[in-house]
Amino acid sequence: MDRVAEYRQIIQKILTKYTQIPYAYGDMESQTIFDHNADRYMLITIGWNSGRRVHGCIVHIDIVNDEVWLQRDDTDYEIALQLEEAGIPKKQIVLGFQTPDVRPFTGYAVA
Repeated sequence: MDRVAEYRQIIQKILTKYTQIPYAYGDMESQTIFDHNADRYMLITIGWNSGRRVHGCIVHIDIVNDEVWLQRDDTDYEIALQLEEAGIPKKQIVLGFQTPDVRPFTGYAVA
């Protein structure tokens, strides 16, 4: 299996795991969105809480030029660390939510 195909499987496995965690409040659920052609992967929350509509992106990951770009991580679970523990080297993970001048100090790829 090539490296990018392996990254796809790792990302999908990690994000799918979060859809199994129930919310403690409201009528909400997590859903995954996987775009295999563009290599975009998202975890979203959708539902209702206290009469208000909830719809938003929790995690957004892209694969760009064989690198895993973590564009958003609104979890308490450190998705970058989970990607690393699952086998994606730190030098292949870009924290896209960090400004380019901060990335060299994160220990992850700078892009």
